[in-house]
Amino acid sequence: MEVLYNSTRSKGNPVKASEAILKGLSDDGGLFVPDHIPALDKSLRELSDMTYQEVAYEVMKLFLTDFTEEELKNCINRAYDKKFDTEEIAPLVEAEGAYYLELFHGQTIAFKDMALSILPHLMITSARKNHIKNEIVILTATSGDTGKAALAGFAGVEGTRIIVFYPKNGVSPIQEKQMVTQKGDNTLVVGIHGNFDDAQTGVKKIFSDKALAKEMDAKGFQFSSANSINIGRLVPQICYYVYAYAKLLQEGRIADGETINVVVPTGNFGNILAAFYAKNMGLPIGKLICASNDNKVLYDFFRTGTYDRNREFVLTSSPSMDILISSNLERLIYRIAGNDADKNKELMAALGGQGKYEITEEMKAALSDFYGNYATEAETAEEIKRLYNACGYVIDTHTSVASAVYQKYVAETGDQKKTVIASTASPFKFTRSVMNAIDEKYDSMGDFELVDELSRIANVKVPMAIEEIRTAPVVHDKQCDVDKMQEVVKEFLNI
Repeated sequence: MEVLYNSTRSKGNPVKASEAILKGLSDDGGLFVPDHIPALDKSLRELSDMTYQEVAYEVMKLFLTDFTEEELKNCINRAYDKKFDTEEIAPLVEAEGAYYLELFHGQTIAFKDMALSILPHLMITSARKNHIKNEIVILTATSGDTGKAALAGFAGVEGTRIIVFYPKNGVSPIQEKQMVTQKGDNTLVVGIHGNFDDAQTGVKKIFSDKALAKEMDAKGFQFSSANSINIGRLVPQICYYVYAYAKLLQEGRIADGETINVVVPTGNFGNILAAFYAKNMGLPIGKLICASNDNKVLYDFFRTGTYDRNREFVLTSSPSMDILISSNLERLIYRIAGNDADKNKELMAALGGQGKYEITEEMKAALSDFYGNYATEAETAEEIKRLYNACGYVIDTHTSVASAVYQKYVAETGDQKKTVIASTASPFKFTRSVMNAIDEKYDSMGDFELVDELSRIANVKVPMAIEEIRTAPVVHDKQCDVDKMQEVVKEFLNI
């Protein structure tokens, strides 16, 4: 059955998957959502015998219904290849009774690789299908990981250019080095004077500028997005939850149909929304445990039903979660409002105006699949140390937030279901925070000395992504104020 995509902010005019991927954001500023969530059409047992690539096809074919089998398999096989340093693509590691789903074995060592390795292929295929002649300009705001993963995915891809904005003082040194050393004539990286929410708001503003879109079109360009607002980012993320379940089943760690819980460290809400979609496809998931850091806007939302971004923005050791406007939550709000675009638009207008909105009691009742909690900076560091001391397994700061929240969930509920924790980044991406958590004596070491020490104590080889930037020259050193973002875009495109 064909799946079409509607905007969360207006009725009518549904588009095909390829059109939604190309546009990124709807013309009315809404996000594209499927008109229904398709059910898995292979049994869990059948899925358990498949490779990652095969599972990805079985999931994605149900959402991207205007892609042919050949087109979709070509995209999948080109994405999930030798760029990943493990054959499983997303291995599961058991530690202290939980299963850590390692989503960081791609070329930029963060979970964003899982979707951004395939997005360029989906986008180029979509452009061909829709007879697009314009050059596609990928415009992206990043809180640290999306930027490099998108740059790596789109660098050198014919018919595309990519511009990444990141908060100048809001990412880890390794994250910044990964981005500013990116090669490719079609790439631009810009540090903005502000935080991630400023960058994200600036990008959305550029997207919704009709006059600029007209000017761009006249010059042979059109915008699209590589952020998780793009449905082409979200659909590939559903695959790894299905794969994780299938893998546990294959290894005899769970019974066929047994319910598991899933914990996701969450900032922009895309990764946990993908797990929610997987659950609604028929995957036996019980609780979706939403883990926040000190920027606990989502925890407060799940507790009170009020989403309020009017608060201090905290820079933490888990910068990819330093977000106060969780864009993908809009897709969930639309759904729990009964797919009511007018109600959703009203709430989003309140968020844009007063900076907050409150959902109805009926909508609140529809959130029963979710549990929210948060971990402080001290708790995040303590969990890294606890897990390392207990079993020698080293996790990064974001995964630690999830792990700490999982401990709180079990203590609070007594729920002992088998649990998958989304491990979203390699500890090598946040070496100083990770190593200081294990022992403060490491603080006197240089960044790359810490990399080698982490490799030694964790007994894990230094990832290629880190080796590459040890001596790589800085290619991008541009900075700008938030109100100058559009100027920077026009200058790069010579318009």
